[in-house]
Amino acid sequence: MEIKEVRSSSCLVDQLHLLLVDSINSGASVGFLTPVDEQEVQSYWLSVEAEIKSSARKLFIAYDGDCVIGAVQLSLCSKPNGSHRGEVEKLMVHTNARGKGVSKRLMSKMEAVAVDTGLSLLVLDTRLGDLASSLYRSIGYTEAGQIPQFARSSTGELEGTVFFFKIL
Repeated sequence: MEIKEVRSSSCLVDQLHLLLVDSINSGASVGFLTPVDEQEVQSYWLSVEAEIKSSARKLFIAYDGDCVIGAVQLSLCSKPNGSHRGEVEKLMVHTNARGKGVSKRLMSKMEAVAVDTGLSLLVLDTRLGDLASSLYRSIGYTEAGQIPQFARSSTGELEGTVFFFKIL
């Protein structure tokens, strides 16, 4: 397995599309609802590409050979008083690659680049009760609080979210 920061997602858009659809269909809380709207997913990756090009976002990919098996994003704060922080978004691992340490390696690479970029604080949120919470705790993130009925699940039910932070 290899983890890389990519400077353009355009050549990987088909594989990233499949990764996101796999995550949505497996019930991951990544901002999309089922059934998957293919046009919405395609538009999403185009917006990610634009933000990578404008240096507002960084994208990290996990590969098994030439195959994309995971990804995580780092959204950089554009506000002058927030230039020290970033938001971790859309940590995804393909269902066939789960349980092999892909998430931890993606997060480690992303955090190293965040430090190199001059960030000192990372924030993220995840669905309350998800396994992701234990992952984030295990790699040094601290729970900051919870909000009930924060987002719709892939089935349309309102679910709570938990916010985490990590001082780098």
